[in-house]
Amino acid sequence: MANQPIDVLITLPYGEDLLEPLKNMSPRLRIHHLAVKTNEDIPNNVWEQAEILYTDRVLPLPGTAPNLKWVQFNNAGIDHVTHLPLLQDSTITFTTLSGAVAPQVAEHALMMMLALGHKMPEQHALQAKAEWPRDRWERLKPLELRNSTVGLVGYGSIGREIARLLQPFNVRILAAKRDAMHPQDDDYEIEGHGDPKGDFFARLYPGEAIKSMIKECDFVVICLPLTPITRGLIGEDVISSMKPGAYLVDVSRGGIIDHAALIAALQEKKVAGAALDVFPEEPLPASSPLWKMPNVLISPHVSGISLHYASRAVAVFSTNLHRYLHKMPLLNQYDPLRGY
Repeated sequence: MANQPIDVLITLPYGEDLLEPLKNMSPRLRIHHLAVKTNEDIPNNVWEQAEILYTDRVLPLPGTAPNLKWVQFNNAGIDHVTHLPLLQDSTITFTTLSGAVAPQVAEHALMMMLALGHKMPEQHALQAKAEWPRDRWERLKPLELRNSTVGLVGYGSIGREIARLLQPFNVRILAAKRDAMHPQDDDYEIEGHGDPKGDFFARLYPGEAIKSMIKECDFVVICLPLTPITRGLIGEDVISSMKPGAYLVDVSRGGIIDHAALIAALQEKKVAGAALDVFPEEPLPASSPLWKMPNVLISPHVSGISLHYASRAVAVFSTNLHRYLHKMPLLNQYDPLRGY
């Protein structure tokens, strides 16, 4: 019925400043805010009533939430839960935060491209030794981002925001996405950000042509979701397609790049350097040779962190909640056939 109450369960530790606009969106909404860590912390009657769930990892056990129709995750990538039985329930719609984290991840990727190209790892090592090299003009000659060719492996919200940020650098942008026949993006994007119509790339490649694209690139940025298809996608054959002077930046998910192949390519100088934010095993073991490589920048899976994470996340949920109330298709829907 049109006026029937809708019970919304929110398990995230958000303050009233973020929750109040949700409560005021419609008199039909009954917001239950329980900032908890496990599903056992939710009373049975709350699970039974919940029609909408906004959470990160707190999910009901099968059969405990019979009225559940929609789960909004507080993550852009949900590969950590796609194996759970709940995600196989075709009667429930699952949505992600795709688009909400794009600004900070794109800035991180841009920073890493500039740092690698301008040889910041080597300059930092020289600083640690208080060394002023006489051959600095040759030794520290940069690969400028300006007028370079950048390949974006994955052209979702993050790849599109990177492309937007690169516009002042007069960069030639090549991009690869699963469905190259549809360059537009219909999922959530922050107004004024990204590339919703697909205007910023010089050429769009299908996923099968990644090697052909990478051969032309000075910088390669991996910004794919982790799925059964993308796991191990960037292996020895793809890495060997890179120019010897090119740099690799990974802001995707651990498991997409074959790190054994990458380490070998870095050691043999078949790749000039890499900036890595994600790893197959996290934390990255202290025994990994990546820690001591002079041409590698390591960050501990922090590219998505932002002072504005909560407000951007709630903005996505608010947009989808409005659409739900008006029986419109929800944005960022998880597709089990795609894996994201």
